[in-house]
Amino acid sequence: MIVVSVASGTSADALDVGLVELAWTDGDDVTLEVVETWSEPWPEGLGDRILALLPPSSTTAAEVCAVDTAVGQAVGAAAARAVEVARRTTGSAPSLIVSPGQTVHHEVLDGRCLGSLQLGQPAWVVEATGLPVISDLRARDVSAGGHGAPLASTLDSLWLDGETGAKAALNLGGIANVTVVRPGSPPLAWDTGPANCLLDVAARMATGNELGYDRDGALASSGRVRADLLSVLLDHPHFVRRPPVSTGRETFSATLLEEALAGCAPIAWSDVLATLTELTALTVARALAPLKVSEVVASGGGVANPALMAALARALGETRLLTSDELGIPADGKEAVMWALLGFLTWHGVPASTPATGASAARVLGRISPGDTALVLPEPVRQRPGRLRVRSREVA
Repeated sequence: MIVVSVASGTSADALDVGLVELAWTDGDDVTLEVVETWSEPWPEGLGDRILALLPPSSTTAAEVCAVDTAVGQAVGAAAARAVEVARRTTGSAPSLIVSPGQTVHHEVLDGRCLGSLQLGQPAWVVEATGLPVISDLRARDVSAGGHGAPLASTLDSLWLDGETGAKAALNLGGIANVTVVRPGSPPLAWDTGPANCLLDVAARMATGNELGYDRDGALASSGRVRADLLSVLLDHPHFVRRPPVSTGRETFSATLLEEALAGCAPIAWSDVLATLTELTALTVARALAPLKVSEVVASGGGVANPALMAALARALGETRLLTSDELGIPADGKEAVMWALLGFLTWHGVPASTPATGASAARVLGRISPGDTALVLPEPVRQRPGRLRVRSREVA
């Protein structure tokens, strides 16, 4: 089946769209072919409204309702365009839309996730496409005692599973998360800390532009790491917690950065960005060090930041660093591919989470909103997939 996914990460900087073909093959294997991935901007002003909901801001139920509607409409419009792309590209219409929604709050207290809120009313997506929509994919895992994240552990554990050595998948979104896959052991997955979220905050402070960011890591590359600021940031308790653990922008926020800067001598913005880049690289490398991984496969928006990738390569030392593009999944579209896979598993009644989230057991994720025709689900698949085979798309 062809699946469309439309998602936005913790950076809330754009909508990531995936067009993915998936099939059950060779017993319990899943074959995945990336037809196309791309990003679309939010409608004018919506990105700012999403960020305005995040702590330490306060808001109203009316604004939450309005943003829930606006995100659903934006996702619906993007999904409708993807349906047309699928028809032109493959000659077939998609069967399913996956819309995980925009995370606006992720509540973790004393290492336990109490709830996770995503906005983006799926009814608008159904209305725009006429297709069934799978949404709200984190809540069931949270209700089973998990963190609802990182759900990438499902894709990563199937994709990187092999006979030799431990490997890690690293996603550099707003938050950095890793999945460690080891032969003969269940996967480990957790949020190591900030990736782009604090970098974006600093870039906005430096430029005065609410939509600004450090393009190509230029500011960070021109600065130097300030040991005093780095030391303050590394003292955050998140960095000593062990998996399963998750975090979000409500923890690594503008307030946290402002408080850290207040305790240091004046710092040039280029040095702030250089230090935050080093923070991400060091916390990822230190989190992975005890597991002795042989290679790290990076994806997410941070892969496009040369300063961050160079810092990671230094921090990882002899551990090989490559990008997911080299293994067949586009680095800037891997999250969209992941959501498509999770929706595919849900559609077939297959539990789609892993023990890495901390849940008591794997659960079938999400809720299904029927499309314009009667909802007919396939016969449930009775076993979890054994391996994910990524197939290169043949171009005519």
